[in-house]
Amino acid sequence: MIFCFVKEKKQIIQKGCDEVSNKLQIGTMSEADTYLFNTGNHFQSYQQLGCQFAVDMNGKEGFSFRVWAPKARGIAIVGDFCDWDAGMKLRKIGETGIWQGFSADAKPGQHYKVLVEDANGNKKLKMDPYALAFETRPKDAAVVTKLPDFKWSDGRWMAKRKRKNVYQAPLNIYEVHAGSWRKPKDGDAEFYTFAELAETLIPYVAEMGFTHIEFMPLMEHPLDASWGYQITGYYALSARYGSLEDFMGFVDACHAANIGVIMDWVPGHFCRNDNALSYFDGTPQFEYWKSFQADNVRWGTLNFDLSKAEVHSFLISNALFWIGMCHLDGLRVDAVSAMIYLDYDDGYWEANEDGSNVNKAGVDFVQKLNTEVFKRYPDMLMIAEESTAYPGVTMPVDANGLGFNYKWNMGWMNDILKFFEMDPLFRKDYFNLVTFSFMYMYKENYILALSHDEVVHGKKSMMHKMPGDRYNQFAGLRTLEAFLMTHPGKKLNFMGNETGQFLEWKFAEELEWADLEQDLNHQYQFFVRTLNELYVEHRALFELDHDPAGMAILDADNRDESLLTFIRQGAKPRDFLVVACNFVPVERQRVRIGVPYEGVYEELLNTESHDFGGTWNVAQPEMRTSHQGYNGQPYSIEVIMPAMSVLIVKPKRIKGYKKGR
Repeated sequence: MIFCFVKEKKQIIQKGCDEVSNKLQIGTMSEADTYLFNTGNHFQSYQQLGCQFAVDMNGKEGFSFRVWAPKARGIAIVGDFCDWDAGMKLRKIGETGIWQGFSADAKPGQHYKVLVEDANGNKKLKMDPYALAFETRPKDAAVVTKLPDFKWSDGRWMAKRKRKNVYQAPLNIYEVHAGSWRKPKDGDAEFYTFAELAETLIPYVAEMGFTHIEFMPLMEHPLDASWGYQITGYYALSARYGSLEDFMGFVDACHAANIGVIMDWVPGHFCRNDNALSYFDGTPQFEYWKSFQADNVRWGTLNFDLSKAEVHSFLISNALFWIGMCHLDGLRVDAVSAMIYLDYDDGYWEANEDGSNVNKAGVDFVQKLNTEVFKRYPDMLMIAEESTAYPGVTMPVDANGLGFNYKWNMGWMNDILKFFEMDPLFRKDYFNLVTFSFMYMYKENYILALSHDEVVHGKKSMMHKMPGDRYNQFAGLRTLEAFLMTHPGKKLNFMGNETGQFLEWKFAEELEWADLEQDLNHQYQFFVRTLNELYVEHRALFELDHDPAGMAILDADNRDESLLTFIRQGAKPRDFLVVACNFVPVERQRVRIGVPYEGVYEELLNTESHDFGGTWNVAQPEMRTSHQGYNGQPYSIEVIMPAMSVLIVKPKRIKGYKKGR
């Protein structure tokens, strides 16, 4: 390959706010860097673009400013360190579309904006796309700052992560909106910073037994009601939550507590506010040229032009920035369907020449993203929020897949919630909603997610979805959570699900922590903690999540009684659990269940235990096998199935297996 680099001209350093030095010793952007950026292959562009600490040829310290605006007539930086009207003019680097300048007067903590003059001479103030910090909304000036030099202490966690097989490890995610988990009680603060959250959220998650925290987007965004999904500052932690160093400290503390951290990331669309990325240089720059492709009708945003090389450099650099700088353990990539289909939105669209509806540029971008991430971080979690049956979402790129290693199972979520919201009287007629996932559960690597999307916009909270009085609502909720935990696939629950919150989530208010003063809520929280601990302790519930050998369905056809029985199996023969689910509030006597080994079995979990808010004060007696084969198994046991419950049984003393297998 021939590299055609643009030679930089030497500049004479002149005094004055609007005249700059472009030849820097520290903080430079080389010809190779600009070439890689323009060809979509600069994946550390955050180290050169935006505001960077720099030293000029005379040894003066200051900050360089670089802005990509290929169609602009002129670019200037306005701010505290120079004229807020005319500002410091930047010089265009050849035909790269990048503008560059240096100020020895710029100091950390000062504010600035980008003054863009478009081809028609119109001027607008814009936010720096690569800024590392901003003022707290509604203010929108960027803050001069250096890339943090954080001293990490999570070496043991990172080494352990490299050795771990994520597919055979427990993954039980607690999804959090940082702004509404808790709210400050006193003072003028609207939100807890991450330095403050570290003192409360981390101990809570550790006590509850979740393995990971997943945050809804944390980047800078103007509208609280967007929950962070309409971003203006992709490289900045929202000022609502403190500094980037605060977040790094939080992640470090999570790792010390043996908790992983995942963050939602939004590469498909961005906030259309005029002060940010929208038509940045006066033309469609970050967005598609065709307005029907650029406009995201459903969400009121603008779609990134995923066919544009510089957009690749911007976005993939951003993913690697958050992963590398903040030691994240995973990214949950939002709205993948909107990126890979031309017709996913509600508006007008045009098919490909062959009549297909796949956005080939979007597919290429997603494959490239995952390739670059896993090239550097093979132990990363790359999770797709993809709501269609697009094939191969979690297949490797070299097998023509999208390259993620996990996907939310939206089909399971929709089916199971529809079933549980139904009056139990009619459930037998819709039993396939429970069992249909068995037909496809190994086609992708799935996460079973009961996320924030299911408890907003009038959908009701998880507890409120359950029919019946409060007792039956909690019984149904325990049954749902136990079925989620025993079904193949990794797990995710949104905050508040674990306490049985009655009202649906409100982004402007904290969770209903006062509910825990009521017995049923407190007992339900104890149940979730117990279930989480049981999940991590028993390899049968996670080790073969993505292997058909990990589950043996015993009886999925007893729709008349709404009973379901199956075995979850670990890698070793003895590592198995028997699961029986009763999806109606009717107790079933003498339920026979097939088991693979002769011996004695015992109750591990009964969701109707009194400690959890149920009616059973004692465990069921030990169960000795009968030689009567059942459900395709050579032996069987009998149990009582409590009304609306899940019963998990484990082997206590069994014959017929060899140790070490």
